[in-house]
Amino acid sequence: MLPSLTIIDDFLTDPWAARRAALALDYAQPGSGGNYPGRDSTCSLPMDGINASVSRRVGIEFTGAKGTEHGHCRLTLKSDKGRSGVHIDPAYYSGILYLSRPEDCARPGAGGTDFFRHKRTGLERVPTNGAELASSGYDSLDELVEDVVNRDTMQPSRWERVMRVPMRFNRLVLFSPWQFHNAAPGFGTDADNARLVMLLFFGRAGD
Repeated sequence: MLPSLTIIDDFLTDPWAARRAALALDYAQPGSGGNYPGRDSTCSLPMDGINASVSRRVGIEFTGAKGTEHGHCRLTLKSDKGRSGVHIDPAYYSGILYLSRPEDCARPGAGGTDFFRHKRTGLERVPTNGAELASSGYDSLDELVEDVVNRDTMQPSRWERVMRVPMRFNRLVLFSPWQFHNAAPGFGTDADNARLVMLLFFGRAGD
């Protein structure tokens, strides 16, 4: 079974080069794409080395999950708002690589990654097998996702934050995409001091 959460500090050999490359990408206009706050890059950074490194650490050969923005970067300013909140990811495994400057990561409450418990059901993730699904009281995963995630994604009072992984420059966070999670709030006023991350959505090679 994959670890539900793994934190790897000092992941890249040259994180400043990765940051410069991320900032050099073209970014979509705010609100032009998904439900998230901020702007995603219109293309990805080269990913072969990261895919291989994560595959070695986890013991499973990974590739980018189909239909996702694997390897794209996201800029989120303090003023950015989204159309969704707590969510799950359409992937086999997820990751976030923090590329904000060290001094920006050190700000109080700087935008790491938050994990939640759904108050009404007590769930912290979507069930991963039939027994867990049966004990949840739902007949199908689709029913559960619709009633829990889609219904309450933008209702903060219906969630309890159970953990925040703090942002740290060159920190890679790997986690189960079925856990209820969300980005902590963005910060900064421009690209240089904004929340900057690389998004990683892994699939198993050969699937």
